Amino acid sequence: MGRHLPFVVSLTAHRRSRTGAGARTRSRDMFPELTRDDVFRLETRRLWLRWPRHSDAASIARLAGEREVAEMTARIPHPYPPDLAAPYVLETRRAAMEGASLRLAMAPKAQPTRLLGMIGIEPGAAGEAEIGYWLGRPFWGQGLATEAARAMIDAFFAFTDGEALAASVRVGNPASRRVLEKSGFVFEGPGFRNSTLRGSFPVDTFRLTRRDWASLKAWSRDGWAPARPQAPELVLVAGEADDGEDADAPRHRASGSAAATATGRPLFLAAE
Repeated sequence: MGRHLPFVVSLTAHRRSRTGAGARTRSRDMFPELTRDDVFRLETRRLWLRWPRHSDAASIARLAGEREVAEMTARIPHPYPPDLAAPYVLETRRAAMEGASLRLAMAPKAQPTRLLGMIGIEPGAAGEAEIGYWLGRPFWGQGLATEAARAMIDAFFAFTDGEALAASVRVGNPASRRVLEKSGFVFEGPGFRNSTLRGSFPVDTFRLTRRDWASLKAWSRDGWAPARPQAPELVLVAGEADDGEDADAPRHRASGSAAATATGRPLFLAAE
């Protein structure tokens, strides 16, 4: 994969080994037809997770390239060369059209054309699947990464036959660790990850199995799981507007009714 792929957390999905007519799905067929059109999107309480667009390229280069974001990843360069962002968007859309991967832009419901970060699942070594994300620094501390991660985890287990997700988080990145813990992952131990860009560095590893995921979802529906605190309204700070938006405009707050501003309908609704 190219050095510009913006992923912060790396999760590995271990898929069932099958033979005969039900043989293991090839990496190019990781996701079904449902996800292979750019009208596809996931919905959470505050976010749309949608296909990235050419108009997102400038935001990707600016937000992903910040030192605080890039240095917590294995593959994002700092500074981020602006000419890498547009090819990344095109490659992301091509891979989604083929069903080879699914990488989605995080966007607030109140401003669905505005990019806050990226999250996705793609094939790794030996046919495994990896999930990763990054979130722009102005939007940290609002629970958005956890909200998006839960939606992608739900989509993965709903759309594929993956049996588990194993996660690695760079040591010194407690925010990403909390995202995993709040999404049901269990700490397994320390390890190392090799990166062409940053060499070998220590990571903490986690695991979430399909069985545990299904149990957590069932307990939540039945009222056994502890109630999750209500996520705050999404605050979009003035001065961080995308190209073409008014940087001097007042703060915007997304609400549940703000989904009406987005055209079309989501093809998959991810419950919180």
